[in-house]
Amino acid sequence: MIGRTALFATLGALTLAAAGCGDNGGGTGPDEIRMADASIDAPDTAPETTITSGAMGEVTIGMQLTYEFTTDTGVRFECRVDGAVFSRCSSPFSITALAGMHTLEVRAVDADADYDPTPASRTYNGIGGGGGTRVRLMAGNLTSGNLQAYEAPGTRIFQGLKPDIAMIQEFNVGDNATATVRAWVDMAFGASFFYFRESGAQIPNGIVSRYPILASGIWQDAQSPNREFAYARIDVPGTKDLWAISVHLLTDGSRRPAEATELVGYINANVPAGDYLAIGGDFNTSSRTETAVNTLGQVVGVAAPFPVDQAGDGDTNANRNSPYDWVMIDADLLARQVPVTIGTASFTNGLVFDSRVYTPLSAVAPVLMSDSAATNMQHMGVVKDVMLQ
Repeated sequence: MIGRTALFATLGALTLAAAGCGDNGGGTGPDEIRMADASIDAPDTAPETTITSGAMGEVTIGMQLTYEFTTDTGVRFECRVDGAVFSRCSSPFSITALAGMHTLEVRAVDADADYDPTPASRTYNGIGGGGGTRVRLMAGNLTSGNLQAYEAPGTRIFQGLKPDIAMIQEFNVGDNATATVRAWVDMAFGASFFYFRESGAQIPNGIVSRYPILASGIWQDAQSPNREFAYARIDVPGTKDLWAISVHLLTDGSRRPAEATELVGYINANVPAGDYLAIGGDFNTSSRTETAVNTLGQVVGVAAPFPVDQAGDGDTNANRNSPYDWVMIDADLLARQVPVTIGTASFTNGLVFDSRVYTPLSAVAPVLMSDSAATNMQHMGVVKDVMLQ
């Protein structure tokens, strides 16, 4: 933009040049050209921001992290963590370390309200201190074949992902005799694992756990004719117990809101406020914002960011176009969520596992590429990791 004074000066220089009135007796010399160019206002320059100190890399959950930052031409600062809205802050700036990967961004703002378009940032990874234990939570409706039962493909997926606590749907194995189910748990998870499986249901829900199950049972789902809400109270590392609830909501979207309302009532009546809570399973949801999801949001987190596969796809049905399956965790566990790490791969917000797209499969042996495409395999597994102390 040319200022009013500069415009007149430039026009004057051009008039003199046209009249042959330069110092050299004809034409405008290099000095006059440089003077004319210099009279044009330069565009505003955005301020630059530099973080001069503060934690990066691994830190202990709960630590106070203090950051200092400077600017060249800015007059104030704005900060945000993990993509939240920028808000005014000042140097030094302190935050409390949460579990997992988190990023602080700082941008300077100048007197004209222009802000740094490339904020300075630092990322830390909050990990458990004092003997913290990583616990992998998984939801899996991974049956295949014609009998809604666990066959080799679903078994291999559990073996490859190695959950510590699995919330399982359609928990049918062979003849469903106790010895048969126990043998399958031994094979898919390990001989030291505990399990609960509801009885008398056509497609039962259940929980398998590396840690002792202190109590377990079912809460009646008044909307469902062939399965209930299965729960287990688990003695996880640390001073709190974890309640894992395995659910399989109906495909009828008009009845899922009532199921969600009923489940929230059971949780509020039975789960101590101080314990951890995880709800996992096949919700048959077509969107992330339907009424049933919002209702469950009263007791667990249901907001983005969500688990995804290596291509960034968070949908979990066989056609990969709907978010059927979830691992929902309460605020205490959300504060302790850490990236799911498999081999050299890391999934910040959790993993949707599809053997058709996951690479390298050697990291999740014995999974085969065809497993998620097995006959009547209608769902993908969902995994979240938390760090407990």
